[in-house]
Amino acid sequence: MSTTLQTPRLQLRPFEQRDASTVQQLAGQYEVARTTLSLPHPYPDGAADAWIAFRKDAAQHGHGFTFAIIDEKQQQLMGCISLNLTAAHQRAEIGYWLGQEFWGQGYATEAAKRIVRYGFEVLNLNRIIGAAMTRNPASSAVLTKAGLKHEGTFKQHILKWDQFEDLDYFGITRTEYFSK
Repeated sequence: MSTTLQTPRLQLRPFEQRDASTVQQLAGQYEVARTTLSLPHPYPDGAADAWIAFRKDAAQHGHGFTFAIIDEKQQQLMGCISLNLTAAHQRAEIGYWLGQEFWGQGYATEAAKRIVRYGFEVLNLNRIIGAAMTRNPASSAVLTKAGLKHEGTFKQHILKWDQFEDLDYFGITRTEYFSK
């Protein structure tokens, strides 16, 4: 995948192997990992390299598109945003994380709005969904601000660090997106 997306403050570009140490440092932060569905803590050595290779392979095969969230001015890697596709149903799930020092500044919302647009306008998806731990209202706010609507709560849906967590699910259809 060689697609790069722009927003007023951000560049969303494919991850490169040289990003691995920054991914490990940012994604390995306890506060980032504790409310993220799939991030381990501590983040193991070598895992970021393997993850970047896996995400490149997913893009080449049309299974998902993962972008590094880059501060346009500083050219600094701040986090990740992705669409994981279920091609047979023209559907994708949005996922994202930001390093803790970048929270509360609207970066995740800006990136989410842009990737939702990419999903509908370029990938021609019919539906985009997203999930957030119920105890992470900031992540739910990102999804809502990106246009997704709350569709329900799945009680004790995932096991995160030996504790069952409730997930709030959000979604938007192509029809809803283009009727705005």
